[in-house]
Amino acid sequence: MIAGRATAALLALTFSTACAVGPDYARPAVESPAEYRGVVTPPDAASIADVPWWEVFQDDVLQQLVLEALSANYDLKTAVYRVEQATAQVGVAQSPFYPQLSYQGLAGRQNQPPIVPPGGTFNVFYGAFSAAWEIDVWGRIRRSAEAAREQLYATEEVRRGVLLSLVTSVAGAYLQLLELDRELQIARETVKSFEETLQLFTRQYQGGVGNLLEVQRAAAALAQTQAQIPDLERRIVAQENLISVLLGRNPGPVARGIPLAGRAAPPATPPGLPSSLLERRPDVLQAEHSIASANAQVGVAIANFFPQIGLTALYGGEGTNIGNVVKGSFSIWNVAGTAAGPLFQGFQLLEQYRSQVAGWEQTKMQYEQTVLTAFAEVSNALTAQVKFAEAKAAQERTVKAYKESVRLALLRFRQGLSSYYEVLEAQQQLFPAEITLTQLQFSELLTVVTLYRSLGGGWKLSDEQWSQKP
Repeated sequence: MIAGRATAALLALTFSTACAVGPDYARPAVESPAEYRGVVTPPDAASIADVPWWEVFQDDVLQQLVLEALSANYDLKTAVYRVEQATAQVGVAQSPFYPQLSYQGLAGRQNQPPIVPPGGTFNVFYGAFSAAWEIDVWGRIRRSAEAAREQLYATEEVRRGVLLSLVTSVAGAYLQLLELDRELQIARETVKSFEETLQLFTRQYQGGVGNLLEVQRAAAALAQTQAQIPDLERRIVAQENLISVLLGRNPGPVARGIPLAGRAAPPATPPGLPSSLLERRPDVLQAEHSIASANAQVGVAIANFFPQIGLTALYGGEGTNIGNVVKGSFSIWNVAGTAAGPLFQGFQLLEQYRSQVAGWEQTKMQYEQTVLTAFAEVSNALTAQVKFAEAKAAQERTVKAYKESVRLALLRFRQGLSSYYEVLEAQQQLFPAEITLTQLQFSELLTVVTLYRSLGGGWKLSDEQWSQKP
């Protein structure tokens, strides 16, 4: 018995170390740019992707929202189960490495003609154990297991991508909520300003100085601004509901931290070397593992052309009495070597091979496309960061000038040096200018979120560290 086990182990070792047919995986050559477009990257530059997410989004309320999302988001839970499913598939693919044991039994009654002694009707009982083991000479099983493992790795990258996407989605949605809060605040402040203007025009009209046209124009400007408040309130509720869904909870209010107006401009966000993007970004790594999986499937398709070699064994008993099945005198057994291979199947194996090769080439193209998209997204985020900062600075000067024009118009109107039209025009220009400034500030802050996602941020974090902020 011990000698048989040793022989089986030796055979397994011998065939498991044999060469598997099919191509061995090699990463496709991709030409990485020396630096991101428009950004000069020092050779040893660090990257914001190396920084944990809680150091990038330094807002206590936002951090608590992210932690809640990481513990309750349903997309993330789905991704976790997909990883578990892929892990089980690896076990399925590896199972043919081991002998396949089974049992069978039969209990019946049959009639036998007299010409075959003893003839007549009698009971038949049968029980046996069987074993079959395919010797992986050509590496079909190994290539199949390799494909399953690479698919598992790809699924794990999908899960990590969901983690990164969830963190940045919560951060982006939270900043959008703060931006809507600021717009609502500006609208209410503008309403108050128009109310004061309406009161001024009304007093002058009642005093016989002004006219009804001034009053009606001021009332129209006030009503026009008031009409925007309900829509902003609706959008705020919708944004809170969006965040609630990301957090895995029922719709409801969302806490706020630092308001948008109180946030400083984002600090410099170094992108790091473009070549390192291939090692960090989840979708790029997922695409690479998909190539490796398809590469192994080509090996499986090639191995299918060769015969499957194996060993089979059976041991059991048969008798007319169920008690005799287990007696030695009725024992049956056999041991055999098997070889089975295809001769002609209507070109099925050839077409399967061609299909796998085409799929393999397809994954290569998808990988290269993913890499190009990644480089473009990082470049877009870096460019946006610079340009939004420039636009915001110019818009700040615009808002400052409009505020001064409103002050001067009111002063001139009270002194009788200008008409009501100058006052309303200055106020009506200030409101959209402040809204635009708020949107530019939000866009500038959002570029950090976008850049962190585009660079594959948090790639150094373990699974536990993602959801356990120190």
